[in-house]
Amino acid sequence: MIKFYFSHFYLILLCFLFVACLSEKNNANKLKQEKKTVSIPKFNKDSAYYFVKKQVDFGPRFLSSKGWANCSDWLEKKLKKYADTLIIQTAPVTTYDQKQHKLKNFIASFSPQKNNRIAFFAHWDTRHVADYDTINQDKPILGANDGGSGVAVLLEIARMLKIKNPKIGVDIILFDAEDYGQPEQSMFPIMQDSWCLGSQYWSKNPHKKNYYAKYGVLLDMVAGENAVFTYEEGSYYHAKEILDKFWKKAHQLGFGHHFSFQRTKQIIDDHYYINLLTAIPTIDIIEYDAGSKSNFNKHWHTHGDNMNNINKSTMYAVGQTLLEIIYTE
Repeated sequence: MIKFYFSHFYLILLCFLFVACLSEKNNANKLKQEKKTVSIPKFNKDSAYYFVKKQVDFGPRFLSSKGWANCSDWLEKKLKKYADTLIIQTAPVTTYDQKQHKLKNFIASFSPQKNNRIAFFAHWDTRHVADYDTINQDKPILGANDGGSGVAVLLEIARMLKIKNPKIGVDIILFDAEDYGQPEQSMFPIMQDSWCLGSQYWSKNPHKKNYYAKYGVLLDMVAGENAVFTYEEGSYYHAKEILDKFWKKAHQLGFGHHFSFQRTKQIIDDHYYINLLTAIPTIDIIEYDAGSKSNFNKHWHTHGDNMNNINKSTMYAVGQTLLEIIYTE
């Protein structure tokens, strides 16, 4: 009888193990199938190019200018069309030249009811002087790449989010007054933290109480021909895992020539203040050029920052990488 019971016991145990293995295999197949069926929208580089041109057609878009006002109206209409909710954040600001302005940040939210969120940032204003040019240094620039390109990529992302809703909540935040910083050669008293005024304000006064995103990604100058984006030191220090995530995905997609694992010096950009003042680890996707005086795109803060130097393929590399991450989160 003891042998009989043992034989039954082993038979039952074998059946249990068989069922468990079968269930595990089915679950694995199901997960595999789910991954296969995730449909990633294709980033439309022509649409993104149009969004850059539309901004540039308004002219320079520095604080309180006519181009700034007209572009603001256009951005409001576009973001209201694409997003589930749009919050426009305004605030008085005094710039280094002792002028009074009212800055305007746009916060476009998709699936605002979701607690699990990621955030994408760009600045929509442009430089009020061409301080890195050799001519007309006191004149404003068009800012096709520096200002226009980051906004354009995020507008195209917003258009896709309207068509196909991802599992995760997304916020697209466009900052004002990033580029109204004090020039190196200035007759005014030195003003600390004169750059990135919009992101400084938002970081101290978020659009929603206790707002949190699990990470943030800033886009700045993402349309230069053959642009290379590096491991900027501030991004590396605060959000290395996020850098790894996006750079590895870009390499998987065949965009490795744009995304370099080289570590480069820290820069003051909107992500600097987000990392300093909030708990949102944020990276900066920004062009690095070791051969230029500024280490940025060679047309940075010059009149050469126009539509002639906007590259659709670079915007596609950045935009498609973002979409791949968004729709697999």
